[in-house]
Amino acid sequence: MKRFSELSEKEILALAISLEEEHARIYGDYADGLRENFPASAKVFEDMAEEENEHRRWLIDLFTKKFGDHIPLIRRQDVKGFVTHKPLWTVRPLGLDAVRKQAEEIEYETRRFYEKALERTSDASIRKLLGDLAEAERGHERLAEKLEEAHLTRSAREEEEETRKRMFVLQVVQPGLAGLMDGSVSTLAPLFAAAFATGNTWETFLVGMAASVGAGISMGFAEAMSDDGSLTGRGHPWMRGLITGLMTTVGGVGHTLPYLIKDFYVATTVAVAIVLVELWVIAWIRAKYMDTRFLQAAFEVVLGGLIVFASGILIGSA
Repeated sequence: MKRFSELSEKEILALAISLEEEHARIYGDYADGLRENFPASAKVFEDMAEEENEHRRWLIDLFTKKFGDHIPLIRRQDVKGFVTHKPLWTVRPLGLDAVRKQAEEIEYETRRFYEKALERTSDASIRKLLGDLAEAERGHERLAEKLEEAHLTRSAREEEEETRKRMFVLQVVQPGLAGLMDGSVSTLAPLFAAAFATGNTWETFLVGMAASVGAGISMGFAEAMSDDGSLTGRGHPWMRGLITGLMTTVGGVGHTLPYLIKDFYVATTVAVAIVLVELWVIAWIRAKYMDTRFLQAAFEVVLGGLIVFASGILIGSA
């Protein structure tokens, strides 16, 4: 890798051409990734990509006048000091906030590059173009604001916000809720069966932890392998699996921890209280995010939980 201070004027222009081309393609990929769910924001990035292409054309015109038709391939990874950006543009679906934040970082870095390049050049025409580009990059934040005003109308913003909420429910709330329900309900039977069969809090704790961790691993892999999210829009499968697995484990561990208390009746009383809280939380999440009336959600969740709870006690007491 070369130091920036070692670059010649020819190499600086070649690097600038490479940067503008890279940024135009990144913004184009942003636009493509956002078009389905966030069409107004996609239009913003389409216009920004065209702006970067225009900058590239200016640079190429000046380069050919000064140094001929052959432009050496110099990329950001060939020069020390550039930040390595996470390849967000390869991820589908794209996160709108993350994309906008990375675009701001790219524009800031490019402006700094042109300002530093000005200090390394003495040719008047090159200095003029680099200064113009530095000012253009400085104005890109204002350009983005203007583009958002033009394309992100109030109705478009509301529509995109609604889409974002739907995606959050689909990719985070649903797998998390599925895991929490499974962990909270499915572990009740083995936990309380062990409790009433042994009357030993430590053995009950071990059974509960084993059931919780095992259920978390099982649910996590099941969710991750259910679909790849490309058609359903449910997000990356392994992220869904991680969310589901963690919430399943949390749901089971919650009412298992009280059995660290040595007194069996105190531990069981606390565990039952925690189960009721867990069921209430599940009902509240369903009511808030799944368009289910709270009383209906509470009845369905509590009824299922009580059936599993009773079966555990009956089996353990047999």
